[in-house]
Formats: sequence, structure tokens, C-alpha cells
Amino acid sequence: MSHGWAVATMVGSTLLWSIAGIVTLQLERAKSFEVTFWRSAFTALALLVLLTGLRGPGRLKRSLLEGGRTLWISGLCWSVMFTAFMLALTLTSVANVLVTEAIAPLLTALVARLALGHRIAARTGAAILVAGAGIAWMYAREVVGADPRHLLGSVVALAVPAAAAVNWTAIQSTRGSPQQDLLPAVLIGAVISSIVTLPLALPFAGSAHDVAWLAGLGIAQLAIPCLMSVAAARALAAPEVALLGLLEIVFGVAWPWLAGREAPAPHVLAGGALVLAALVANEALALRRRLA
Repeated sequence: MSHGWAVATMVGSTLLWSIAGIVTLQLERAKSFEVTFWRSAFTALALLVLLTGLRGPGRLKRSLLEGGRTLWISGLCWSVMFTAFMLALTLTSVANVLVTEAIAPLLTALVARLALGHRIAARTGAAILVAGAGIAWMYAREVVGADPRHLLGSVVALAVPAAAAVNWTAIQSTRGSPQQDLLPAVLIGAVISSIVTLPLALPFAGSAHDVAWLAGLGIAQLAIPCLMSVAAARALAAPEVALLGLLEIVFGVAWPWLAGREAPAPHVLAGGALVLAALVANEALALRRRLA
């Protein structure tokens, strides 16, 4: 995959990831762990069908049995990301969770530097700092004065960018091994998340309406974009993947606005514009360097 296609694919992934909030607003009775279980379970089912179609049952089985340490590290990271995000939302505000996720590029750059010895491009480092400032600007007023009990939720939310940093770095470490198949790692993550959250989800309270929405969420918001992001991450530097991932936050703000559910405040719009400017500048400089 070329760099340009990888960037476009990653942007598409963040667009699909960002629909979680607006879809969750449609739920009637399903809460916390039940939402996480159904979303992960339908993700696992969708991935089983998709990967069987893409790879064939024989190759999928071989990938799972012979994938090695990197495959299972990535799968564990996906399970942490799937589970911790929804759990954090039950403990603290959406703003706290999103602000915490904004440190993902910094953590990813650090992990990639320590694990792979990769130097961070000056343009990417600057973009990370500017985008982080934009995210903080978007949500600072929402976080200030928050109930101290939300501290636990923020700590749980830290597991998401931490797992993402390890995951993107692990995926990037296989760029020189085209035979390494890491798409099944997303399936592993969904299965682990489903198993862990099932006992905590019982007894089920969600309606058929809720389950239908969560089925759509599992397929369109997790299964498909996660496969897309794995493919894109093989062609991009780990910090760049994490930086592009910040678009999920910007898109997540835009969906309720476009749906007429809430109008973002001026500081949210200004912060979002700063994030977009940092991302566009980073990719424009990368393109200019390749064409030079």
C-alpha cells in the first residue's frame, strides 16, 4: 500500500470509529459491560466471516496457530482497547476519556523509539504537540472541576492509548515481513473482550432494538475499520498512525453536531481546527518531501 492510500485508509478508519458515540445515544436499556460484550461479540462474528472470506478457512487457521508472539501481543492490545474504552465511559465523562486518548501519539512515539529505535520526524513531532494542544483546548473546560471520583475512569482510559502505542509499534515491526498476517489479531482481541465481559454483562437488559444497533456497531464501527487500520499501519510510521487516529475525536464531536443533537462550543471548534491543521500540515510536508 502506498503512503497516500495508507493515509486515506487510516482516515476512513477514524471516520468509522467515531460513530460510537452517536450510535450509543440510540440505545434504550443496554448499559456498560453489556454494551461492550455485544459490540465485541458481533465484531468477532463479523471478523470471522470477513477473514474467512479474505483468507480462506485453512489460511486463517494457520495464521492463528502460527502467527507467533507479535500476533498475540497485537490481539491482546486490541482486547484492552475494546474493553477499556467502554468501561472508562461508565466511570467518567466522555471528555475525560477523549482527553486521555489524546496522549496516544506521544506514547506511540516513545514506545516506537524505545522498542524499534525509530527517530521521530521533526514534522511529526511538531504535529503531535500542536494536535495535543488542540485536543486539550477542545475539552479543557469540560474537564476542569470534574468530580474527583472520575479519577478512576481516567486511569482506566489510560489503558487505551497505552495499548494502542504498543499495538501500532508491534504492527510496524513487521513491515519487513510481508508474510506476517496480523489481521487475525483483531479477531483475537474481539474474542478476548467478549469472554472477559460476558460474566459482567449478565443478566442482559438490552432490548432487541439495542442488540440490533450494537450489531451494526460491531460490524461497521469495529470490525471493518480495525482491519483497515491494520493494513494502513503496515505502511505508515507508528507515530503517524497514532496522530491520524486523533481524527476520531474530531469526527466524534462532529457527528452529534450534524445530527442536531448538540452544538459544539466555539472552543471545541477552534481546538478541532487546530488538530486538523496539524494533520494536514504533517501530511503536506511528507508529500512535499517525497516529491522533492
